[in-house]
Amino acid sequence: MGYALLAGLAAIVVLVSTAIFIGVGSGDSGFDDGAPQARNSAAPASSGNWVGTWSASPAAAEPHTSDGFSNMSIRNVVHTSVGGTGARIQLSNLFGNRPLTVSHATIALAAAPSNPTAAAGTMRRLTFGNKPTVTIPAGGEVTSDSVRLNVPHAADLLITTYSPTPSGPVTYHPYARQTSYVAEGDRAEDTSGTAFNKQSPYWRYLSGVDVWSAETEGAVAVLGDSITDGITSSPGANRRWTDFLAERLRTERDAPRLSVLNGGISGNRVLVDGSKFSPNNGPSALGRMNRDVLSRTGVKSVIIEMGLNDIIKPPRQRDPQKIVKGLRDLVRQAHARGLKVVGSTLTPFGGHRGYTPRMDAVRQGVNEQIRSGKVFDAYVDFDAALRDPAHPERLLAAYDSGDHLHPSDNGYRAMAQALDLKMLKGSGPAKL
Repeated sequence: MGYALLAGLAAIVVLVSTAIFIGVGSGDSGFDDGAPQARNSAAPASSGNWVGTWSASPAAAEPHTSDGFSNMSIRNVVHTSVGGTGARIQLSNLFGNRPLTVSHATIALAAAPSNPTAAAGTMRRLTFGNKPTVTIPAGGEVTSDSVRLNVPHAADLLITTYSPTPSGPVTYHPYARQTSYVAEGDRAEDTSGTAFNKQSPYWRYLSGVDVWSAETEGAVAVLGDSITDGITSSPGANRRWTDFLAERLRTERDAPRLSVLNGGISGNRVLVDGSKFSPNNGPSALGRMNRDVLSRTGVKSVIIEMGLNDIIKPPRQRDPQKIVKGLRDLVRQAHARGLKVVGSTLTPFGGHRGYTPRMDAVRQGVNEQIRSGKVFDAYVDFDAALRDPAHPERLLAAYDSGDHLHPSDNGYRAMAQALDLKMLKGSGPAKL
């Protein structure tokens, strides 16, 4: 009788596992074949979880795109922070003023870094609610169905979308530091890449990529400005400080198994919409925290690198307490989701064209509050990591990109090294 009972239970487990495995849709762990070619020979694990491997925050409507990209294919090149056995994407029409129709979308591995050619056998057709065509309302976002694809960590992916008809302005991320591509006509399943003869420094429509992983516990999402955006990192080299952090999390012993999601927007402020002063600066951090950070897939902890633009860009906040209050409001949003928040001190900018001693006093006032331990659950001292000991108001020359505000590749690496990875562990937020 005991053996029969065990056998019956085993059969139920098999049936349930099979149902999970073959289920299709963005809300479950199933995988659609989605491939013009045969399925991958390696089936995805039946256990695991969805986690974001890459993200970019929509910043604005791209200038001179009032009718979108009708009858054109956009091939975005993005870099994974972790791998998995399946994938799905998020598309955004946040800054559009009309519905956006995508009638053909694909995902593939790039044959070479920053290259529009797809690796052999990796092209997968994407669907949305089991349909090839999706219409995204103005201000909306959509997640694709999942497809079976072995995605390596630290790999370049090609995500291609084709729009058959005019739409409103294109939602984009302007400072990608990565070359993407455009082709005439429907070239979504073009594997050679030869049709993609127009280059672009932007990411268009694409806001996120998730993978199905049995190895990654979750994601750390980073809210930041141009320093997190990596605006002075080497193009196409993936040397933002968040890229170096992802490398540490993948390779260091006893590191938490987390992906890294970049939520940086250049020129972004905590307190005000930068778009009031420059369109590409995006909504305020307070306004976009939920969408760009807290709602990302699998987020377990948050890093905030924000506040310097509130000082050096209009309207040039002179009260450090107002910036600190804004940072605390961001922390409260994360705490409401049960998430731990690691914040950073504000980095030096002496020698920058916007520098004044009065501005630096505001920066120091914010940093003093952060170091008191009463703003974030934990903090990383990027100021101490990057400053010149002989001239602490300035970046160390070896870490300076040359504009005396943004780090070089070496500076970005130093930022990632400064973070104690243990800070990203823990069961929840502290009581501040």
